[in-house]
Amino acid sequence: MSKVLKLKCVKCGREFKETEVLYTCPDCGIEGILDVELDYDLIRKELNREYLKNNRNYSLWRYLPAIPVEDTKGIQPLQAGWTPLYNIGSLSKETGLGSFFLKDDSRNPTASLKDRASAVGVAKAIELGRTVMCAASTGNAASSLSGFAAAAGIKTYIFVPKTAPEAKITQLLIYGSNVFLVKGTYDEAVELCFKASDEFGWYNRSCAINPYLIEGKKTISYEICEQMNFQAPDIAVVAVGDGCTIGGVWKGFKECFELGLIDKLPKIVGVQAENSNPVTRAFKSNTYEFEYRLPDTLADSISVGIPRNGIKALNALHESGGCMVDVSDEEILAAMKLLAQKTGVFGEPAGVTSFAGIMKMKELGLIKGDERVVSIVSGSGLKDIRSAMKAAGKASCVEPDLVDLKRILNK
Repeated sequence: MSKVLKLKCVKCGREFKETEVLYTCPDCGIEGILDVELDYDLIRKELNREYLKNNRNYSLWRYLPAIPVEDTKGIQPLQAGWTPLYNIGSLSKETGLGSFFLKDDSRNPTASLKDRASAVGVAKAIELGRTVMCAASTGNAASSLSGFAAAAGIKTYIFVPKTAPEAKITQLLIYGSNVFLVKGTYDEAVELCFKASDEFGWYNRSCAINPYLIEGKKTISYEICEQMNFQAPDIAVVAVGDGCTIGGVWKGFKECFELGLIDKLPKIVGVQAENSNPVTRAFKSNTYEFEYRLPDTLADSISVGIPRNGIKALNALHESGGCMVDVSDEEILAAMKLLAQKTGVFGEPAGVTSFAGIMKMKELGLIKGDERVVSIVSGSGLKDIRSAMKAAGKASCVEPDLVDLKRILNK
């Protein structure tokens, strides 16, 4: 029996059989993102606390009963998921929190949370008999796809803005992808990728239209619940770009609740860069319409003019009783440095934006102090060395003798 009951358009509510559509609702077009609705009665028979207690597969595939992949031949040996969750006490003064947890997803194979989505996307492509995949990305999603596709022997075509960090572009090339540096914004790279996918029949990995990618991202919430001994956090804080990750995080928590793994749901708080904040503006205006503004932030992974999965992001906020907060690039760089120096976790700008959001929440009086709060670090700082250098400051240059060393130390 299939785990999938139906695919449902998040905009108009129209329902489809899994075999009827590949990407989006034909009535709503690109805005008609589909949600994969699963048979939880069927899943519940297998996926429970006892099953997890005896499961020695420490990757996202330990949750396979709840992942809509029927044919396991496409599952690659790269270990995505089961990343560490740290209970951080060293930041209680800065955060105002007694219980602050840090989920470090920079520990995935290509160093970002996007590996969860790519692991499922590649497995689904192989299940569907596809041999060529494409993606548009600011870097992480593309490098993630490139790594998992390389392991699977799938050819890839990647579209990224020309301004993407060099480290991310290098990752794409070393994995053997065909890379196109688009002379334009991320949004323009997305449009070109969609057109190419339609023209050449490539399987599109973009979370913006592929409903199965969120099914990988949701596993981070399963892990958080299990690693917290099935006690859900009070608040989960997530950086927001296209809206795919926050949508996946919320779906994961909802499914854990539906399956009886946790007994309450957390609030979801989204964080955007203040000059790249279409979801924040829509949320505060109580609308599901997104106004385009040219994004301007050093956090390239969340530099988005129009959120392609914005509806799922807003649903997560409204359904959970959460909110949006914005942070400046300066606050992101400060968070990057503070987190590294207090915890040893080195995140890229977008990867620490959720932590910067917690600092802003404290400033705005949005956290009480007694809540259990989880922040997700979504990508490694090694992905964007230029930004890291801005945050870190400069090293001291010394002559190879003790006299000069003492001179510098005395300063």
